[in-house]
Amino acid sequence: MVKNLFPADTYIVKNATILKKEDQDILMKLYEPVIGSTAVSLYFTLWSNLDTMGIISTELTHHNLMATKRLKLEDILEAREKLEGIGLLKTYVKEGSVNNYIYELYSPLEPKEFIENPILSTTLQSNIGKRAYKYLLKYYIIPKIDLSSYKEITSKFTDVFDAVSSYELSEIDDIRRVKNLDLAVDEKIELNSILSSIPSEILNHRTITNEVKSLIYKLSFIYNLDEEELSELIRNSVDEKRIIDKNKLRENCHNYYTFENKNSSPSVVYKKNPEYLRKAVTGNSKKEKMIYTFENESPYDFLSGKNRGVKPSKNDLKIIESLMIDYEFPQGVVNVLIDYVLRINDNKLTKNFVLAIANQWKRNNIKTAIEAMELCKKENTTKKINTKKTKTTKKPEWYDKSIEIDEATSEDIQKLDDMLNNL
Repeated sequence: MVKNLFPADTYIVKNATILKKEDQDILMKLYEPVIGSTAVSLYFTLWSNLDTMGIISTELTHHNLMATKRLKLEDILEAREKLEGIGLLKTYVKEGSVNNYIYELYSPLEPKEFIENPILSTTLQSNIGKRAYKYLLKYYIIPKIDLSSYKEITSKFTDVFDAVSSYELSEIDDIRRVKNLDLAVDEKIELNSILSSIPSEILNHRTITNEVKSLIYKLSFIYNLDEEELSELIRNSVDEKRIIDKNKLRENCHNYYTFENKNSSPSVVYKKNPEYLRKAVTGNSKKEKMIYTFENESPYDFLSGKNRGVKPSKNDLKIIESLMIDYEFPQGVVNVLIDYVLRINDNKLTKNFVLAIANQWKRNNIKTAIEAMELCKKENTTKKINTKKTKTTKKPEWYDKSIEIDEATSEDIQKLDDMLNNL
């Protein structure tokens, strides 16, 4: 994978689908709340790069894209990865002294398909709120008309057209059609193991299609379900014909999650750190191992580990969600912030305290775990907290051993909060 993108690198846009005017409305209403305006704007720009036939573009440079969008290269890369992740774009590269990219555009999902996708619909609802989500659904609902007093008189093809002499039909490959990409999620569960544990008397295994498997993977992702939980939920979603009822499975997963989490809806807070923001860890020191943990473990799992296996509370999840969605921090930065706050704040995630630090980090443009760790050390070196207590707090393993941090009182924390807000 090419991690570095340069202004001189070229790209060609290829249209793999048939793009319609209606797609613009879908992108703005359904996709933009999920991936952001920059990613959607990049999609529109790539679309506009196509020739008048809407098939392929000329060769352009990323410098041209930077000038057109008035964006930094790293912002373009981040927007591109969002388009890839949500199934709107495929990217190919030929490496050389100048890298050559091909960006292949795919159509957005139809509204019905988007809303039936558990990951997309849940993320959309989480980002815009339940009220706005319900209002949006009404926009796409077909109005019902009572046809009971009407009689259908639609003509058939044969009523209108006569048969003609047959001509030889040649097969033509690659005829353009509307194409969508399915969401690719990490398959962390052993689905075959789960399904094989369900007896054939309960489940007809021959009826399990790729579509059903894809749904199970997505549900396991959005609801953070393990194999034991999924097995039970699948069993309870099999109908009298021994077939998995997809709607019932979705409903059961949602009900199980809300029950376990005191009626809160799930949010997508398990986002992985982008590859280009990860550090290549080659050493075996405690610091190197900690960097690897920060960058490769989801904030949900990281906080669960800090809680000795106990699931994060609803309030903790809201804090994580805010850091990842509102502040747009990658998981590595979120994990460092969690670790830092827990160690200086008596193992408590206090929302205002966390967000005060988050504001400072945002102003400092912190984007990687390494940058976050260095800023923590800098803050504790240059702005030690004065305290009457002499007892020292245990420092993170990645701190420089020469740095000493005194345990903070509630009064000290308030001072730190005010200090960070005034930076």
